[in-house]
Amino acid sequence: MEDLETGVECVPRPRRGLVSGQRNRRKCGRFKPALTLDLDEQKKSTFQYQYSVFQVEYSRNLWFRSGRQMDEIFQSLIDRTRAPLDLDRIKTIFGDKKRPHYDKRKKNPTRWGVVVETPTYDLTVFKVHYGKMTLKIYTKGDRVLRAEVIVHNTRAYRWGRSLPCFGEIVTRLRGILERFLNAVGCLDACLVPDETLEILPLPTQVGKTKVGGIDFNKLRMRRVAGAVLALSTAPTGFTASQLAEKVRTMSGETESAYGPRRAAYDLKKLRGKGMVHKVGTSHRYETDPAGLRAITALVVLREKAIRPLLAACQRSEPQIKANNPTPVDQHYEHLRVGMRDLFTALGIAA
Repeated sequence: MEDLETGVECVPRPRRGLVSGQRNRRKCGRFKPALTLDLDEQKKSTFQYQYSVFQVEYSRNLWFRSGRQMDEIFQSLIDRTRAPLDLDRIKTIFGDKKRPHYDKRKKNPTRWGVVVETPTYDLTVFKVHYGKMTLKIYTKGDRVLRAEVIVHNTRAYRWGRSLPCFGEIVTRLRGILERFLNAVGCLDACLVPDETLEILPLPTQVGKTKVGGIDFNKLRMRRVAGAVLALSTAPTGFTASQLAEKVRTMSGETESAYGPRRAAYDLKKLRGKGMVHKVGTSHRYETDPAGLRAITALVVLREKAIRPLLAACQRSEPQIKANNPTPVDQHYEHLRVGMRDLFTALGIAA
């Protein structure tokens, strides 16, 4: 995800009087209403116009490399953020120290609070209304997520409406938008779904050879992953024969059951996923840094986290706790309780 661009849109309102700043006056000249004096007539009569800012929109576009990733993070953002955004947190985002008066909110209740709208079947808009200001997040195109803040009438706030105050207004809106993005947590990398689990079992092509995918549910592939992790620290890389020998050492199999040919094929599958690459034109292999992290995460989470948690879920909680639990036992218990609380907060606890 990358910050693609930031934009500002302004709707000025002309007022009679003297204007300061020739550059700003020329920019706003195209917004002149009808029945006004042109520039020549203004010069002859020494009459000039002064402009004020009526409505301002500050936006930021976030570009995603994957459209599916953008949809998933946007939907999770809505699910996780809608409830925690209460009025106290919203007024902090908008820079207010006190809550808005109840009579003001009661007079126009639709202008206060969080709203999720679906104007069309393929468009979802997440809005936060706060009086004369609105925050919005919505998808724009296949891979662009747009966040914007709009002040509908600057007269409702004590920011100043004259054209020289335009810079201060934009600065305030930028601060509001940044606090909003930090509050919704849409930039949390751990909550951005990855496609690694989906593409691992799919076949790939290495050169002219089509190879199968990687299935870590199979014991052979798990042993290969463990052997690759053990050989990844070799400064000059490793060969298929060394990988086969390491797998036989871990499993106790014979060379006929797992030899260099099978190891070379498994290495080709790992190459297809970008986890392992050849060292130049030699027959030695090295692990890719990103691939090494992925292999480590898959092996460690499956063997040291998922399996113990599944085992704990299969049985009811013991009535009698261990008298002298080890630090590892305590960590697993905290992990199990934490996962249960997480599932409860996400609404998926059974």
